[in-house]
Amino acid sequence: MLPAALAHVQRELAVPYDSPFHLHTHVTPTMLTFDEALATLPAEISPTVLLGNGFSQAWNAAIFNYASLFQVADFGDRDVQIRTLFERLNTWDFEAVMRTLLSAELVADVHGLDQGFIDTIKRDQVTLKEALLTAVSDNHPGLPNELTTAQYESVRRFLSRFSQIFTVNYDLLMYWARNQDLEPAWETDDGFRAERQWKGYGTAQAIYFLHGGLHLYEVSAGVRKHAYTGVVGGGIVGQVRENLNMAPPRFPLFVAEPTHQKKKERIDRSPYLSYCLRALANVVRPIFILGHSMDENDAHIFEAIRKSPSQQIFVSVFGDEHSEGNRRLIANARAHLGGLNKAIYFFDANTVAAWG
Repeated sequence: MLPAALAHVQRELAVPYDSPFHLHTHVTPTMLTFDEALATLPAEISPTVLLGNGFSQAWNAAIFNYASLFQVADFGDRDVQIRTLFERLNTWDFEAVMRTLLSAELVADVHGLDQGFIDTIKRDQVTLKEALLTAVSDNHPGLPNELTTAQYESVRRFLSRFSQIFTVNYDLLMYWARNQDLEPAWETDDGFRAERQWKGYGTAQAIYFLHGGLHLYEVSAGVRKHAYTGVVGGGIVGQVRENLNMAPPRFPLFVAEPTHQKKKERIDRSPYLSYCLRALANVVRPIFILGHSMDENDAHIFEAIRKSPSQQIFVSVFGDEHSEGNRRLIANARAHLGGLNKAIYFFDANTVAAWG
């Protein structure tokens, strides 16, 4: 029998629960609350979650957005030119500017423009990417105690409902929450072992940083993670800044490319990142997607979900479901995730209250 909450949604859509037609209907969906969405699942099922940037913005929207990163970004001797690009494009979106630079490089190459000009465009791409990485580090909360105990307890209650956690966020909020000695107990395996070295294969890994993270970095032996050293000044953010000040600088493991094709190429070059993406493609349990914009630049992630055995996808919607942005989000979710044996539902992000 269809659970009551989903039955209500299906009555609103006037299509059968097991019909793929509902994935393509243009009827505005009826929003479930987060608890209603969970209640549709059998009690013994612990679903999977994919966290988007909205998860971190729910803690502090002023920090975890491109506008604030742009304000602190240092573009070095290309500052005037690159900031002018942002202004002319009327955006704070680093990825949008990077896509423009890639297009400019292509056009310049096709039209046989001076190689020095093309090389400058390529250098600007590197500068933009490195500025983004440094800005994320500089803008990030310095220590775990900048979050309250109540916030940690609340987010741990939220995250402990899921058997697997995938995230596209670079920040340390979820990582810090996991490592707090607080109730509720929340034991999860991130795949790292001795010397904070990632092993992955043969572990019970349940946390996956799909686009890398501030605490991750690559060495010749593979991927390692930063962890609190136990001494004053031994915090992770401080270690990240020390790495960035090395000569040459050692950058965090980030996927900061502007398109899903470029992101996938970067992921394919990393055993850790490619392992995480394959794990997403193998998820069997229902998947909750929280705080993701459903934009095309993450099509590689949507493809993994679409290929997965998971049959129920719950997508969060923040704010007015009838707004232009949310109508686009809903349409994109159906287009990117829909397929045979895939049932897509929408829930109100305001009912999650992950941070209390």
